[in-house]
Amino acid sequence: MKNILHDLYNGRFSAWERRPIRTEDNITTNRKIEDEKRYLMQKMSTEDCRRFEALENLYTHANEFEQADAFSYGFKLGVMLMSAVYVGEGEPQRSK
Repeated sequence: MKNILHDLYNGRFSAWERRPIRTEDNITTNRKIEDEKRYLMQKMSTEDCRRFEALENLYTHANEFEQADAFSYGFKLGVMLMSAVYVGEGEPQRSK
């Protein structure tokens, strides 16, 4: 435990960094999304393309809020779990 705290303090570990998802399903889905985006942008006017890209940026920005909230909730949940373990909550009761 000491090493992870030391690394976190010294910036060698960031809770925001995650390894990319590289499953076949993820790769296939992302490829389909890019293909559809390319198709639609070829059919749209320049102004519509600009608005479409702005919309995509808004989705990305909204996702950042969700990711931050999920991280915060997960961290709080982990702390509550560790706190419960530390104080002995939920320990099995022995029958007498």
